[in-house]
Parts: sequence; C-alpha cells; structure tokens
Amino acid sequence: MSAWPVAYGRRVFDVLDSTLSEAGRIAPSLTRPTWILALEQTAARGRRGRAWSTARGNFAGTLILRRTEAPGFAALRSFVTSLALLRAFVALTGQVDRFALKWPNDVLLDGGKVAGILLESSGDQLIIGVGVNLAHAPTVADVEPGAVTPVSLAGAFDLKVSPEAFLELLAIEYAALETQFTTYGFAPIRTAWLAHAARLGQVITARTMREQTVGTFEDVDPEGNLILRTSSGAVAITAADVFF
Repeated sequence: MSAWPVAYGRRVFDVLDSTLSEAGRIAPSLTRPTWILALEQTAARGRRGRAWSTARGNFAGTLILRRTEAPGFAALRSFVTSLALLRAFVALTGQVDRFALKWPNDVLLDGGKVAGILLESSGDQLIIGVGVNLAHAPTVADVEPGAVTPVSLAGAFDLKVSPEAFLELLAIEYAALETQFTTYGFAPIRTAWLAHAARLGQVITARTMREQTVGTFEDVDPEGNLILRTSSGAVAITAADVFF
C-alpha cells in the first residue's frame, strides 16, 4: 500500500458526536487539509439534517480543506470525492462494473447505496463528510421512502476492511484526484465521473422540496448541474434528490 499523502493531516477518534461537528470546531485552527475519522458517532447527520446510521465497523470520515475558489467551483469536490471512493472500492475488490456514481453525492454497489457524501462550509473551509457502509447497512426503514436500498461492502464481498485501512486508501485516491482537479479543473473529473454514472441515458426523477422533474438523464454540465431531457427540452438542476 502506498504511503499516506504527506500534505494531509489525520485525526482518529474512538467516539465522536459527529465528524462534521468536530470539523466545524477545529477548522479555524488547521494549517493543512485534514481527515477526521470516528470509529463511532453518536449524533451523525446526512443531507438536509437527516439521521445517518453509523454502526461501529462502518466508515465515518470528514475532510477539511481550505477553500480558495468560488463556492460553486469548490462544491464540485463532491464529484472528486465520489470518484475517490469508487477508486478505493475498486482497489479493494478488483471489480469496477459493480460500482456506479449517483448524482450528486452517492456511490452505488450492485444498485444499492454503499456510500454518501455531504458538503458544508465553515468560513473559508470546505468540509466534506463521507459515510461508507463497510460492515453494516441501514435497514430500508431507516431511509426515505423510494430511496435506493442501502447495502454494505461486507455484504457484497467476502471482505472485511477496517475504517482505518479504508481511510488510508481513500486519502491516497483523493489526494491524487485533488491535484488533478486543482491543476486541470473540473473537465477531466467530469469525464471520469460520467464514465461511471448510474442511469445515464435513462429516465429518472429529480425531486426538491418544492417540485420534481422527470426526464432522461442526459449529462452533467461543466458546472456540475444535472441535465434532464424532458418533453419541454433540456432542464438543468442545481440541487435535488434523485430517484430511480
């Protein structure tokens, strides 16, 4: 295994309320990108404040980066992170075709959700929360009706991976992609992400708090927006939950 990326810090806790909360507390004092890992979380959260199940054995991590770009560009790191997750999974399993990327922030395994990403900001810091079902998957009752069924890495493969070992793999993959992103911009990340996009070319539903749009998943544009082809033409969606 390659060495930990030297430009990145790492803090590992046995128990935390939330790696996202800890990131918010320590972000102002950091001088370099830093990963936080908790082996157990007592007050985790997901998108829109939803509870996130974090049984011991699963991965609950957060990366803190200093944001030097406009917020919209910085937010494209959700694609960087999902690609890094996919590459870490492939490095572990040797299987790429069983994994897919679901816009905007999920990684799928055999069509079920194995990992999710949540981006937040704290001053000039970008906080990237990552949850991975390494050992256990939440029950269907724990997720929103109609959402993708949760799955675990251990349930799909005869494979046991500790959160600490997964963090090292993920950090290595992320560091390489972050260098590519800051050097060449979003274009190569977008191309690589689309090569693994779930349901590309198929009809999907994008739902916000106020409305939903049904259309054919046509593209992700250079700003990271989801492009759906509807009966009224192409529609660009900035933020939404996607249902299949």
